Amino acid sequence: MAIEVRPAAVFADVAAVLGPKRPDANVCWCLSYRVPGRENQALQRQARGDRVRELCTENPPPGVLAYDGDEPVGWAAVHRRADTSFARNRRIPHVDDLDVWSVWCIRVRPGHRGEGISHSLLAGAVEFARSHRAPAVEGYPVDNRGRKVDLTMAYVGTRRLFEQAGFTPAAATDSVLNGFPRVLMRLALT
Repeated sequence: MAIEVRPAAVFADVAAVLGPKRPDANVCWCLSYRVPGRENQALQRQARGDRVRELCTENPPPGVLAYDGDEPVGWAAVHRRADTSFARNRRIPHVDDLDVWSVWCIRVRPGHRGEGISHSLLAGAVEFARSHRAPAVEGYPVDNRGRKVDLTMAYVGTRRLFEQAGFTPAAATDSVLNGFPRVLMRLALT
């Protein structure tokens, strides 16, 4: 299996990974950290997908997709931290004033998990940020120390995943997800 990671500019492919089975379902669409809190709360059901459709037309688009051939099998949200709620998050500190990019969601479609796609997605997110001249990339994974993470909360990744991609711990956080502390991991690109 050869996984290719590309910018998430095709809305239908993003919808295949992030969208609900029913169009009227109220799902995240990976907007929780990407748009301001009030906008995120106001967007309901199909309006959430419509907002992601808009983001897919922007330069840069809202993340990257992993493909197995022509089939989208995974997603990673990656964008400038300044354009996310992490710019104002009180539980995730700022290490410095660099214009860093954030990776905050990694999702692999059912039927494709356990194949290493999350590693490809994280590597692709890093390359995407590098191609947009990011000086560094941050992630905020859980430090689960090898223990199982509930699948619904695994979207942030694990410390081990980020370490295997070359990231190093940059700061502790006050954020806890699924009972596990989150750590700020960083990879310098310049």
